[in-house]
Amino acid sequence: MAEALLFASSEPLSLEELTLRLPDGIDVLGVLEDLQKVYASRGVNLVRLAGKWCFRTADDLAYLMHRNVEEQRKLSRAALETLAIIAYHQPVTRAEIEEIRGVSTSKGTLDVLLETTWIRMRGRRRTPGRPVTYGTTDQFLIHFGLESVKDLPGLEELKGAGLLDSAVPASFLVPTPSDEDALTEDEDPLEDGSLFDEPADETARN
Repeated sequence: MAEALLFASSEPLSLEELTLRLPDGIDVLGVLEDLQKVYASRGVNLVRLAGKWCFRTADDLAYLMHRNVEEQRKLSRAALETLAIIAYHQPVTRAEIEEIRGVSTSKGTLDVLLETTWIRMRGRRRTPGRPVTYGTTDQFLIHFGLESVKDLPGLEELKGAGLLDSAVPASFLVPTPSDEDALTEDEDPLEDGSLFDEPADETARN
């Protein structure tokens, strides 16, 4: 039954969703772990992404799907840099993103990332102007095959992949990312009717 539900679902299913659909008294996690072992050596694997379960093509066979996958719109370098900053530094404001990048960030870049559903507006920073704070979503984790943002590569992995110069300063640190849903102490909830509005003073500044 769990296997059928997972195959039929167009989206990953959480343990809670599966528990609600299966008979009472079932050890759902045990069932999923058994299925995971069964499919470990097959063409599709049962994986957990963003805390939810789904079937995915085995990594070593992904090349077979190349012609069947609709090519995603390629993000600009600015959008990729902005996405990376949000993933590692969330919750983060537009001004903070600009400070880290060293260049201004257009609202259009953030709009593109919001359209992908990989980022979301979390709240407003308790600072003058009350700027919007941004964070990643479950769709970000699912798209990039992550269980949580803590699985993002660290300093040594980034060096090994050639994404960082091996001679970076000893004081350079890659932050430990966190995407907790709860607002931090310096965040306020977004007000109704203002979800897509940047504070006037911050927009004017840029």
